[in-house]
Amino acid sequence: MGSGALSRSVGDAAIDLLTGRYSVGPKHLGPPAPGDEQLRRAFAAALRAPDHGKLIPFRFVVIRDNGLEKLAELFVDYGRRCGKSEEELALERTRAAQAPLVIALVARLKPTHKVPLHEQWMAIGGAVTNVLNALHCMGFGAKMLSGRRAADPQIGAAFCRDGEQLVGWISAGTPKVALHARSGDNVEQIRSEF
Repeated sequence: MGSGALSRSVGDAAIDLLTGRYSVGPKHLGPPAPGDEQLRRAFAAALRAPDHGKLIPFRFVVIRDNGLEKLAELFVDYGRRCGKSEEELALERTRAAQAPLVIALVARLKPTHKVPLHEQWMAIGGAVTNVLNALHCMGFGAKMLSGRRAADPQIGAAFCRDGEQLVGWISAGTPKVALHARSGDNVEQIRSEF
């Protein structure tokens, strides 16, 4: 076994942890949220994602405490611009600040680089997966969310620098409900041989 290899028992336990991860929506997350050291470890895991050229085409913006109120204001403003009712605006506010911690994911793509854009996007996806898995391994629940709000230029401008793109948010906290296995998973549906 090489110096970086895991023992079979540790590896099996790690696979069991990974295959036991399920997304936990913001309304099912409560305190405590991951702290600074836990976030550092999760972001260190993000840096281990496959990344051709070591471009690190992503960064994370941590949103907690007063930042959640700022995010809520952005969501409410978005709702107003979309013509939503007062009741719907209240839902926008709640939607933004349900989880005790939110992490904005920002893409830093380099379109003219020799590494193709699809590989840069794969690195971003790998980084998100590693963060979600790391948080799960530390006992937290999390879910990646995106959608129309992430594509809104005014919301994006709150998080992005020149040339960057807001991808979405990871909501994180302690699950308030028991995790349930997703039904219908079948490895044979995604496997073939050449």
